[in-house]
Amino acid sequence: MGCTTEKLRLVYGDATLGVAGRAFHVIFNYMHGGIESLRTGGREWVYRAPKPTFWRATTDNDRGCRFPYRSGVWMSADMFLPCTAARVSVDGRAIALPVAPENNRYSRDEFADTVSVTFSFETLTTPSAGVDVTYTVTGDRIAVSADYHGRRGLPELPVFGMRWIMPTPAAGFTYEGLSGETYPDRKRGAVHGVFEVQGLPVTPYIVPQECGMHMDTDWVEIVRDTSLDNSARDGTPARLRFIRSGRPFAFSCLPYTAEELENATHHEELPPVRRTVLCICGAVRGVGGIDSWHTDVEEPYHIDAQGELNTSFAIEFN
Repeated sequence: MGCTTEKLRLVYGDATLGVAGRAFHVIFNYMHGGIESLRTGGREWVYRAPKPTFWRATTDNDRGCRFPYRSGVWMSADMFLPCTAARVSVDGRAIALPVAPENNRYSRDEFADTVSVTFSFETLTTPSAGVDVTYTVTGDRIAVSADYHGRRGLPELPVFGMRWIMPTPAAGFTYEGLSGETYPDRKRGAVHGVFEVQGLPVTPYIVPQECGMHMDTDWVEIVRDTSLDNSARDGTPARLRFIRSGRPFAFSCLPYTAEELENATHHEELPPVRRTVLCICGAVRGVGGIDSWHTDVEEPYHIDAQGELNTSFAIEFN
């Protein structure tokens, strides 16, 4: 799916939309509700379609104030999130969803300057909340905007963002933001700068729990030197950069999902390290720790699930 002009090349599949730029190929899957493949520099960067995320692993403090008993529905919503609709726009004009047989009207030579694909989701909560995720592809970037639409009566959220699972463990990551592990209510001692982290460190708490968050981030660049198909057998590192769109974001880059951390009571119960789990968040609940137990997070650091939330960032290709 090579690109022969400066424009984006489009390939309308039966249930997918392929978009090729000068330095990347991306495939959207309408059934999976997101990107099923992103290749740049000959490397695949997607293991599972990125999805909105609502759950961060609980901490000792969360359990002490019984937060998971109040908001545990968000863990199931995080694991099981149906895509209810998909919409496609080409050069600013909405088109009929190009699945079979509608896609037969297009030729093998379709080009555009901009393509937007929007996926809608409904959470498995009572009442349900809606999320719209829009990917806008241009010649050198993919802009991502996730919009959460809350409903009255929903319990507060642990987090809201996008979860991106990569096929192999990262060798490390570099980011511009606050130093060390930070949370909304635990960042006053941090300093702003550019920091490099080796590997995918998991804080060695006695009981595995939420860790590794970095607040007020301008960009993060993931470095991988392995691939599932052995295309990186020479160990040449590949990099993918995620940058802020508007206000800074928070992120964590770990070898485990929140659910994997949640299900382990000791570190030896965690699964072998196989993937990279990058979560980019527009809202993160505080971690508290005021008296170690029973006292809830202070009011400014709660996330109201009844309102509107947004997570925005872009993937840049050089």
